[in-house]
Amino acid sequence: MSIICDNFLLKSEAARRLYHEYAEGLPIIDYHCHISPMEIALDKRFSDITEVWLGGDHYKWRLERMTGAPESEITGGAEPRVRFRRFCEALASAPGNPMYHWTHLELKRYFDCDLDISEDTADEIYDICNAALKRPDMSARGIIRRSGVKMIGTTDDPADRLEWHEKIREDRSFETLVLPSFRPDNALNIDKPGFSEYLEKLGKAADIKINSARDIMKALTNRLEYFCAHGCKATDHGLDYAVYSPADEDEIERIFADAMLGKPVTREDADKFKTAMLLHCGSEYARLGVVMQLHYNCQRRVNSRYTKMLGPDTGFDCIRTDNGGEAVTGLLNDLDSRGCLPKTILYSLNPADNELLDTVAGSFPGEEGIMKVQHGAAWWFNDTKFGMEAQLRSFSNLLPIGGFVGMLTDSRSFLSYTRHEYFRRIFCNMLGELVENGEYPNDEKRLKRIVEGVCYYNAAKYFGIE
Repeated sequence: MSIICDNFLLKSEAARRLYHEYAEGLPIIDYHCHISPMEIALDKRFSDITEVWLGGDHYKWRLERMTGAPESEITGGAEPRVRFRRFCEALASAPGNPMYHWTHLELKRYFDCDLDISEDTADEIYDICNAALKRPDMSARGIIRRSGVKMIGTTDDPADRLEWHEKIREDRSFETLVLPSFRPDNALNIDKPGFSEYLEKLGKAADIKINSARDIMKALTNRLEYFCAHGCKATDHGLDYAVYSPADEDEIERIFADAMLGKPVTREDADKFKTAMLLHCGSEYARLGVVMQLHYNCQRRVNSRYTKMLGPDTGFDCIRTDNGGEAVTGLLNDLDSRGCLPKTILYSLNPADNELLDTVAGSFPGEEGIMKVQHGAAWWFNDTKFGMEAQLRSFSNLLPIGGFVGMLTDSRSFLSYTRHEYFRRIFCNMLGELVENGEYPNDEKRLKRIVEGVCYYNAAKYFGIE
């Protein structure tokens, strides 16, 4: 039998009451994810459970590799049933791993299946799920509807024409807001391959000939305004590490010119260039009223052999240990001192930065009725039961937890909305524990406001979702 029951992770009567009465039925605002707007527009249907669970999911691939599975049965050409069996076998050996909880939640919520996942049940689960995927409500849009999703923030390059977002918006039969999020990493990564080629693409999209760093800024503003005309509520930057190294305009133009001549870009110069672009983007985000998200402290593609064989985003990344505190505060303070600090959510892949980011957030207040700078939900390798608990406890120790904007999936899977349920259960269990221990009053009105705020209403207000 499945571990999923009505009171899964809810260890006290107070926790059960808070979850079932206030959190459980709330809509979802998934303000940062990586699902495809094209697949939503086309209402994609899935051929089998292997495609849904294992297609593009490097979390699962990574787990399988660690149990010795051959790559042919992970990302290779093995039959779907064989690949599914291999995943079930790997999962059964991973108690305590969040995927063990996530997949059982997905199995229960979308396929009404109570079986425990293992090599012994793999074939039966495979057949049950494949039969369920034939139902009309198990298309991409059907899954979104049955998950109660109010808004989805996809992740989109500035040069994207957003044609799939336009098709979704024009289709009145689909109620969920699917909004583009501005991800300008390619325009900042002057030290990475393909930079000059990308600028040609960006320039064409903005109808601007890019001959200078100032032209890049103009092109980014042009595309950001285009995104905002298509409903953009948030932006995102995937930084390897936090940067703040201000330089004057002449220096930035010198760095750009050297890069265009094919000269190697030093880390020092790259940091100056990225800082200039972040300051420009941040001030434009503030002007246009969109949220800035900064993700950092990630080492990407650390296994060069596998990356060469399989490409990026295939499960070969890890935590970085750069401190980043002074860079983060320098960037935010520079924007704030000029009156152009946007609403900002900070994420570090290093859990040692929890308290750092909480104290940073507490140093930049706003007057919008909600915390202006936020420490974002536990991210990637921290997106676990223990990681969420650690992030929530740090947040509540140093900030008013009632103002937190809550969870996001950061996922490429249409079945990942159960991660919101997972978070809500963990949050209600933490808050219920404080009540049961006599550390917070059992005041129903206040508790209701906190739970509903963290699980839905704070994000709705922060991102301006009606």
